[in-house]
Amino acid sequence: MRGEAGLEARIEAAAAVLRRGGIVVYPTETLYALGARADDAAALRRLARAKLRPEGKPLPLLAGDRDQVLRVARLEGGALRAADRFWPGPLTLVLPAAPELDAAVTAGSGTVGIRIPGSAVARALALRAGFALVSTSANPAGGPPPARVADLHPHLLAQVDHVLDGGPAPGGPASTVVRIEGSIVHVLREGAIPSAAVEAALR
Repeated sequence: MRGEAGLEARIEAAAAVLRRGGIVVYPTETLYALGARADDAAALRRLARAKLRPEGKPLPLLAGDRDQVLRVARLEGGALRAADRFWPGPLTLVLPAAPELDAAVTAGSGTVGIRIPGSAVARALALRAGFALVSTSANPAGGPPPARVADLHPHLLAQVDHVLDGGPAPGGPASTVVRIEGSIVHVLREGAIPSAAVEAALR
């Protein structure tokens, strides 16, 4: 019980930083991610600078629950069926973005990649932060994604406001990324969930 209480306190501390406009490193179901609230324009721009991320690349999001998804995207049709089948889990759906979603997230595409992750810690962090979070790997662009806090790049550590240490992350394949039009699945990245399984879920 004491360990659970300690983790709850660490999640709340990280969420408080996010609510104040900070950027945070946190564990997901695979590796460590770099995050900020997706509705905080200043934090999004700081995050992109910290990651040395080229301009014009969209930022993937994760949400704590379906309500947070619906605040940033439209979820319907085949995408809704896929979400019902695979969330929480490592399936990123590219969905029509809410018009007010920051261009730093969408890169002007009108769409947003989002998932409800399998990680209970990441879901709890998003819920307590109060909005969907950026979920991009916690490494400078082109560098190796870290599985442990000790593996974080010094440049990145110097730029972030808080690190939520959840112990070693399990690693493994990244999320599968798909865009669904009707019953057609456009696979943008093969990952932890076989695209054939996504297609089967729509039949």
